[in-house]
Amino acid sequence: MISTHDQFGGTARAKKIFLGNSPWNKPGHIGVRAGCRWPHFELAISPYMPFPFYLAYCASLLKKNGFEVMLVDAIAEKIDEDAYFARMKAFEPDFVVHEVATASIHTDFRHAKIVKKMFPEAKLLFGGPHHLMYKPEFLNDHPEIDYAIEGEYEVVALKLAQNLYDQKAIEQIQGLTFRDSTGTPKSNGRAPLVGLEELPWPAREFLPMDVYWDNQGNMPTPCLQVHASRGCPFTCNFCQWPQLMYGGNKYRIRDPKDVADEILHCRDTYGSKSFYFDDDTFNIGKKRIIALSQEFINHKLNMPWSAMSRADTTDIETLHKMREAGMVAIKYGVESADQKIVDDCGKKLDLEVATRNIKETIRIGIKCHLSMTVGLPGETPDTVKKTMAWVDDVNPDSVQFSIATPYPGSLLYDQLIAKGHLMSGEFDEYDGANRSVIRTDAMSPQQIEEAHHQLVSRWHRKRFVTKLWRNKAHYARECLKHPAVAMNVIGNAFKKMANVGSVDKSPA
Repeated sequence: MISTHDQFGGTARAKKIFLGNSPWNKPGHIGVRAGCRWPHFELAISPYMPFPFYLAYCASLLKKNGFEVMLVDAIAEKIDEDAYFARMKAFEPDFVVHEVATASIHTDFRHAKIVKKMFPEAKLLFGGPHHLMYKPEFLNDHPEIDYAIEGEYEVVALKLAQNLYDQKAIEQIQGLTFRDSTGTPKSNGRAPLVGLEELPWPAREFLPMDVYWDNQGNMPTPCLQVHASRGCPFTCNFCQWPQLMYGGNKYRIRDPKDVADEILHCRDTYGSKSFYFDDDTFNIGKKRIIALSQEFINHKLNMPWSAMSRADTTDIETLHKMREAGMVAIKYGVESADQKIVDDCGKKLDLEVATRNIKETIRIGIKCHLSMTVGLPGETPDTVKKTMAWVDDVNPDSVQFSIATPYPGSLLYDQLIAKGHLMSGEFDEYDGANRSVIRTDAMSPQQIEEAHHQLVSRWHRKRFVTKLWRNKAHYARECLKHPAVAMNVIGNAFKKMANVGSVDKSPA
């Protein structure tokens, strides 16, 4: 166990490091935290499960540098608190790293107290996108937490562990919030951004690789989630990773061959049958994307893949090259069909170019998933209808409607406070899948929630009708054979759709 002398000197040690994505749930729902850019609750039956990239990279870096490591993703494994802390207890760590988030922070605080009760001499580190913990006074309010890291935490956590183990001072470690020898909290600000070439591949050997799922294209599973870049050169005011984790808009890329090597390794080691790039914005740089696509061809991956992309930074040639390399699906973040809303939120997406590229994407056989946001500043009932009509026109294969959620530390959060449009300070309510904590000039939180509900339920009704129409001959025959059953099935389907996206009022 870590023991303290003065503060970190004397016999201080850090040999065994436990990293965790601790349980976060409520009745009927499971929280998604690590690996998710907008932590929120999903229905317990939802297959969606993001890969915990920061935790996995951090575990791999620590392991490479000689530390004994255990990484547990309790959310992916769907284990409860008793099972999670039993795993921790059996490992007997000197040092615990928890990834936390604003929406889950009250659960994270409770878990911190459990860690300290179990291992009073162990050191506890919080990492992740929670802006308030980047300030020194955070440690005054939470004595059970020893350290917090501002932004990307892999390299900073390694330096901290090394200094503790070697009984060296930690006061000069950039990115660290800590207590000095007098017990006074101090913060060293943000560390330089990580060079992606410094990071070994994520420590997937600890994780349930067949569980992670972000697969809008219905690709074969298990589907590998991987990063080819970090960062985004655009300035969306709501996006928390560039603002909180990176502290800016620098775009960093990996070597295309190394990316292809990693995918090949995961195919052969974990049985991955497809892969998805969960980058902030995958398709930046035409030459780079064509080079990546060529590497997939050269490596003979022969695996379908998809990527989180931007709809106005591609062109027809690039789309066709990606299709040649096996791309079968793509996600485009569009947010709104109103150009002023898109411009004012900092995204500055060219909707005319985006619409053309989306239609070309679909035309050449790449399945298209759109990500839309309800309630951004400037939203009105008319702009909601405009978005509905635009989605109908481009006719994607799938679409996700989220509620704009302002995380502390983001520009959107500051803008809403300045306008008096932030309607709740209860972080448990910062769940963009279910609740609105904001208003616009024209819409109340309740109206935003209702608009979200209408968009989601309308989309599901449309897909249901489309499915019936595409198979009309079959369903017509079956309806004639079993009219009562058919009416019951259709009635129940529409009743269920009316509840899709409904506002969840149960306590977190």
